[in-house]
Amino acid sequence: MVKRKKGLSSQKCANLILECIQKHSYQPLTAEELFIKIHLSPSSSITFQLAIDDLIKGNQICLRRKKLYPKKQGQEQTLNGTLRLHPKGFGFVIPDERVKWPQDIFIPKNYTESAIDGDLVKVAVNTNSSSEKGPEGKILSILKRAHSQLAGTICAVHSATELAAHVPLLGKNKPIVIRSSPAISCKIGDRVILRVDEWGSKEKPTVCTLSQIIGNIIDPSCDVKATTLEFNLRSDFPENVITEAKGFGNRVRASDLKNRMDLTGITCFTIDPDTAKDFDDALSLTKGEKGHFHLGVHIADVAHYVKPNSLLDQEALLRANSTYFPGTCVPMLPEELSNQLCSLKANVNRLTVSVLIKLDQEGKVLLFEIVRSYIKSTKRFSYFEAKEVLDGKKKNIHAPTLQLMVDLCLLLKKQRRERGSIDFSLPEVSLVIDKNGLPLGVKKIEYDITHQLVEEFMLKANELVALELTKRGKQLIYRVHEEPNPENIREFFELARTFGLNVASNSTFKDIPELFQQAQESPFLSQLSIAFIRSMKLAQYSTENMGHFGLCLEHYCHFTSPIRRYSDLIIQRLLFNEEPKELDLKEIATHCSEQERISFRAENSVVTLKKLRLLEKEFLRDPLRYHAAIVTKIKPFGLYFELIELMLEGFLHISELEDDYFIFDEKSSLLKGRFTGHIHRLGEEISVQIARIDLIFLESRWTLKQKQNSKKCKRNR
Repeated sequence: MVKRKKGLSSQKCANLILECIQKHSYQPLTAEELFIKIHLSPSSSITFQLAIDDLIKGNQICLRRKKLYPKKQGQEQTLNGTLRLHPKGFGFVIPDERVKWPQDIFIPKNYTESAIDGDLVKVAVNTNSSSEKGPEGKILSILKRAHSQLAGTICAVHSATELAAHVPLLGKNKPIVIRSSPAISCKIGDRVILRVDEWGSKEKPTVCTLSQIIGNIIDPSCDVKATTLEFNLRSDFPENVITEAKGFGNRVRASDLKNRMDLTGITCFTIDPDTAKDFDDALSLTKGEKGHFHLGVHIADVAHYVKPNSLLDQEALLRANSTYFPGTCVPMLPEELSNQLCSLKANVNRLTVSVLIKLDQEGKVLLFEIVRSYIKSTKRFSYFEAKEVLDGKKKNIHAPTLQLMVDLCLLLKKQRRERGSIDFSLPEVSLVIDKNGLPLGVKKIEYDITHQLVEEFMLKANELVALELTKRGKQLIYRVHEEPNPENIREFFELARTFGLNVASNSTFKDIPELFQQAQESPFLSQLSIAFIRSMKLAQYSTENMGHFGLCLEHYCHFTSPIRRYSDLIIQRLLFNEEPKELDLKEIATHCSEQERISFRAENSVVTLKKLRLLEKEFLRDPLRYHAAIVTKIKPFGLYFELIELMLEGFLHISELEDDYFIFDEKSSLLKGRFTGHIHRLGEEISVQIARIDLIFLESRWTLKQKQNSKKCKRNR
């Protein structure tokens, strides 16, 4: 419980306010929010307000748009950092000196200069900035380019030597001049690699030389290759790395089993997606005479094979994680390890790190230990097969164990709800891809109890490992998740109100679990869940334990997927004191966070392209077909929607709506026709028809199906 400060003088109260507001990590708050943040007692409210007034009069703080900001004097401060550019044009600079600047610096679109994603830049930070996205700055210079070449798609051919291309990293409106030899024949849609000769500026175009043609946009087999080149992902392993991986052979050696706990006598199995080949984790569960649960979470011992500073280790660090594309994967480790020797396949010995947990009848941890072990998995379950067994549709010897896992899962979920963590069980749209990369269709995967039990057991193992290493006094890489901006939470509550949910004016984050309970029967549950997730900050890796806000945990790390995440491999080494002395965990944490973000963007890029390919195929087959969609965002200039079947976002400009003049109602977040009175609001179900698919720019154009009972517009033309 937080101890509230009582009996403060006006001066002491002012000092507390300044101490909070002048921190680099401070985010603008209203007076009411600041009062709560510095934990003052209700009896100090008058003193607090007087102190605020004095500080504003004294020009030490200022009030803008009902929020308090520091009023600092002097010149702008400068720093160096890495630019991460958003597709919409604005960006954030991640400071090199995190101790000095814990917050990312927001760079408005008109201050990014000619820098692109990944560039090392020098930034001037406006200490009096009022952006709600954090400290605001502008790029002064580019210290180092992240790319020497760019990936793009030819969008125009003016002559044999004069070409134009769309390069996603530079944005849609950046002009590019491409030098090409007449001997190289290019056509619209060719996916190319360009060598940068001159970066240009806002006024001058980027000048490139055509280096390589990968294939054409009409060929889906090129999608992953083009994307790995576009995002600088390492796809092929160097020959010496593969040789090192092959040197371990294809089976566990007898000598490897020494000094390990033999767990081959226990019943354990894996539960993974249908297409999985890298099985990181196996589970075991029994129940003792006193009703205690004995849970085993067995994780592939990758650290046994990938030693610090080895060729495998150096390559794994560069990649930092596996990148999963529809139908294929760019792994962190070569197949010889990721899909073979480290993968916990059924009926073969495998080396593991086991978290053995004893829990009481309420699911509370009584004790646990972490040991090096070896197991022999008895079964490889897919989520679908495990669900069939639980539903009684398929007989299996492991049915009682699966049911016991469900029982424990529900207890752990109950604990999570009680501590304020919100459980999202949203379905996922999975693309069905053929061997040539062509999307054949989609299947919706429900996040059923089999997914949930695996997640709960992994969460518990991750928490206990982080707790254990913290108790030992070890510096480690935590998985952290900071509190959301108060403004984002207010906007989320406004959205919930537009969906018809009962949200009090003084609601806070602690009221959100109850809000989602209220929304269980609402048709807008999915949209509300997605909106809430978007309002949160991104989780990341850090050596500073800031806790995990979303999970409501003080100690949390990633441990359970060392085949596909480098952070987990580091945690394994820390558990058994195998980390090298020169290890820079802060640098690794930053690198892992950055590579995770890059992989996420690359994955989304391919997923979007594959979904557009599906729509294009459907359009060619039936150009008149209407698609069901739900309105997800309302803006003054139009509305955004999501296709229900594909979970793909689309947009309709106000000129593409009904024949009317639409007025934006900001308070209610709706568009209302001036003449017809027709209203478009959040959560509305609409029918849309494809007008055009552009694979080069990853764009789609749509028309709205007019409702039959819409009133005719009676305005003069």
